Amino acid sequence: MASMEIEATNGHTSAPHRNTEKSEREKKIEDWLPITSKRNGKWWYSAFHNVTAMVGAGVLGLPYAMSELGWGPGVAILILSWIITLYTLWQMVEMHEMVPGKRFDRYHELGQYAFGEKLGLYIVVPQQLVVEIGVNIVYMVTGGTSLQKFHDTVCSDCKKIKLTFFIMIFASVHFVLSHLPDFNSITGVSLAAAVMSLSYSTIAWAASLDKGVQENVQYGYKAQSTAGTVFNFFNALGTVAFAYAGHNVVLEIQATIPSTPEKPSKVPMWRGVVVAYIIVAVCYFPVALIGYWMFGNEVDSDILISLEKPAWLIAMANLFVVIHVIGSYQIYAMPVFDMIETVMVKKLNFEPSTILRFVVRNVYVAFTMFIAITFPFFDGLLGFFGGFAFAPTTYFLPCIMWLVIHKPRRFSLSWFANWICIFLGLCLMILSPIGGLRTIIIKAKTYEFYS
Repeated sequence: MASMEIEATNGHTSAPHRNTEKSEREKKIEDWLPITSKRNGKWWYSAFHNVTAMVGAGVLGLPYAMSELGWGPGVAILILSWIITLYTLWQMVEMHEMVPGKRFDRYHELGQYAFGEKLGLYIVVPQQLVVEIGVNIVYMVTGGTSLQKFHDTVCSDCKKIKLTFFIMIFASVHFVLSHLPDFNSITGVSLAAAVMSLSYSTIAWAASLDKGVQENVQYGYKAQSTAGTVFNFFNALGTVAFAYAGHNVVLEIQATIPSTPEKPSKVPMWRGVVVAYIIVAVCYFPVALIGYWMFGNEVDSDILISLEKPAWLIAMANLFVVIHVIGSYQIYAMPVFDMIETVMVKKLNFEPSTILRFVVRNVYVAFTMFIAITFPFFDGLLGFFGGFAFAPTTYFLPCIMWLVIHKPRRFSLSWFANWICIFLGLCLMILSPIGGLRTIIIKAKTYEFYS
């Protein structure tokens, strides 16, 4: 690279030759980066990658969210979120290849096309990073908590072990798995995770149904004050937003599917998305509605805590959560690896190598583990991250891009639909972090670091 620049300054190398060299280097980098290295994905890869990305451990918090929202608003918000996010996901799948001969393989590339080179990066990248790193931190906490619950359920007489150590055990898996080179290489992990999410969701609602409606069950709001009720409502909005968060990796998933003008990637991708969304509905609605129906406002922030018996079944469900969260962590970490490795190689001129990848990924896993150990307030984190970053990237950024790029006719159905989504998404973004932050502050009062 250096010799090429020296030659150029001496005037020996012609411009076309330099361009060929540059494009060869860029092609080599594209073939090395995790998102664009392989394009041999199938429609069912899209299905289970989307299920793994979407059906997070957030599903277990939905009955609790219902208890803070109440029956009417709760059901309405769940259904509305399902419809809106399916619509915005369809928009993203359509926009992936709307410029002939070009593919927007990453969320920020689409943002740059819609808003301009610089502005697109400033709008999309911080939000996408907050979502992906936020999810990875929350999943570190979830993985550790579920491992702890599994240990305590299986061995109730054993000496209690700190949550910190369980988070470290969970992280140790990622110090190994993070070295899988690209999206298609984590397909097996993702499939296992998708199966697990369906399994533990089924256990959650079936065990609730088996337990039956609890004595003196109440469905009113639990908070004593009006302010408390309102803040809890806001927090619950964030939890619901967190549950529908697969959009941050959808273009990256689509990038792994082959595409030709005759067979564009949007056809298999959309088929996978539809299958994934049916599975999402099968997981979310029964857990949210049956869990709340059985336990009312006494339901815990994680439905599995409310279901103490049968012990073997709850232990198994917690183990399923751990396996699922392992897959989810990888799905959300891959675009972050892609961003960091792109900056290292393209901006800082590092050579694409295994050593670079090894260092970058280990440092990232260690960072998410450290933050998770420091702030393990699970439900508050869900509400805070849910509104702060998930609402824009999931509910309304795709709509703004659609309006900018496709320019639908004013007052047409598409125009109205997008503006409604933008309005609802903005409300969600403003309101839910308030509730989430309050939950974190209340928990932090009694919390001791690294206890």
